[in-house]
Amino acid sequence: MARLPLPGHHLLAAAGTRSRARHHADPAGLGLPSGPPSARTTLGELGSALDAARLVGALPRLATAPRGDGHLVVDIPGWKAPELTGAPLRGYLSRLGYDARGWGFGTNTGDPRRDVERLSRRVRDLVDETGAPASLVGWSLGGVIAREVARRHPDVVRRVVTYGTPVTGGARHTSVARASGTGADADADRVSRRLDASSPIGVPLTVLFSRRDGVVAWQACLDRSTPGVEHVEVGSTHLGMGFDPDVWTVVADRLARPAPVSR
Repeated sequence: MARLPLPGHHLLAAAGTRSRARHHADPAGLGLPSGPPSARTTLGELGSALDAARLVGALPRLATAPRGDGHLVVDIPGWKAPELTGAPLRGYLSRLGYDARGWGFGTNTGDPRRDVERLSRRVRDLVDETGAPASLVGWSLGGVIAREVARRHPDVVRRVVTYGTPVTGGARHTSVARASGTGADADADRVSRRLDASSPIGVPLTVLFSRRDGVVAWQACLDRSTPGVEHVEVGSTHLGMGFDPDVWTVVADRLARPAPVSR
């Protein structure tokens, strides 16, 4: 029998004291995307600052996250987002003991084909420098880029964590489609669909999604192709994900897991 929430649980979760994250073992029953998020959900992005406010209440549990082992973590921003947007999460991961760095290319201008190539070169150089595989953390389109780097170079990628990342449908299931019918990640979607069948991602992958996502339809974030993929649902808006303490704790927990054994 499912356990009912304790009295006050929702209030504590809203304040950040407790997590709203939920693990989904099988995404098959969660539904398929049918288009961009509703206008009402997109309008909800105006409340993204409230997700950041939860960080204050979450400070005690953020402090109890497992310590890092010092391995390299590369953070990749979303479409049109400056590299600075990932600074709070990188700062948190650095305090936990990781070598957390930005991707090194400033604002993500939305050229995934180019960015997969140049980030692949950068990650390989950094791994040669540090001597151990890197973990990749990507927000929205940054997650698309992280997935493709891991697909091409599993030898230098330890694990991937994405949040708010469109896995299927590309721009068709984003708020961009509502305005123009096109989007920056259309090419990446075509490449991903072709490769998912012939060359699935072979490193540990955690996908975070939210039903409050007003930029990417949450059903489009579900990965139904990668073997062993893990899905975690959070409660923040798309723009709030980078500052959601539940996202931070999931990222910290997954990065602390042992590196997979090489075959």
